[in-house]
Amino acid sequence: MNLPAQTLTIDVDDYLHGEQESPIRHEYIAGQVYAMAGAGEAHNRISLNIAFHLRAATRGTPCAVFISDMKVRVAAHEAFYYPDVLLTCDPTDRGSLYKAAPCLIAEVLSPSTEMTDRREKLLAYRTLPSLRYYLLVAQDRRLVEVYRREENGGWRHEVSDEGALAFDCGGIALRVTVADLYEDVVWET
Repeated sequence: MNLPAQTLTIDVDDYLHGEQESPIRHEYIAGQVYAMAGAGEAHNRISLNIAFHLRAATRGTPCAVFISDMKVRVAAHEAFYYPDVLLTCDPTDRGSLYKAAPCLIAEVLSPSTEMTDRREKLLAYRTLPSLRYYLLVAQDRRLVEVYRREENGGWRHEVSDEGALAFDCGGIALRVTVADLYEDVVWET
């Protein structure tokens, strides 16, 4: 008789403890852990540009910007993800291992993660009451998609390949251009 394979799960505390010890980052989804892939130069430059401009705009405020090694907890999906960049302006969101109340999350799209970023993470992140902006930033061309929470709780999708992007987190007006996000990025031809 054939028996179904057992799925082994790990609890949140063991996951969080293991992440502190592991040289490899893992995302956590409902008891399962998934190793994270590395990123190339364009991905890194774009992530750093986003974080740099957000940090410059929020200096001296209660907002905090984190890049790639800070987890975000999505309790409604029993998940911990590592977004490329996150911004939190909630003064109570001060956990040292993860953040739970981001205002803005940015993911730089790569071939191996794009579908996860567009589907799974989009659905999960939108359950965060604090989240106002979810950015999907292409790394192979100049293109930024912004999912923006409206006053009525609905989401509006915008696409831009030039011009300025405006955000308001914690009462702080942020403005960055698409050119800022792609500064020093060189695409292979």
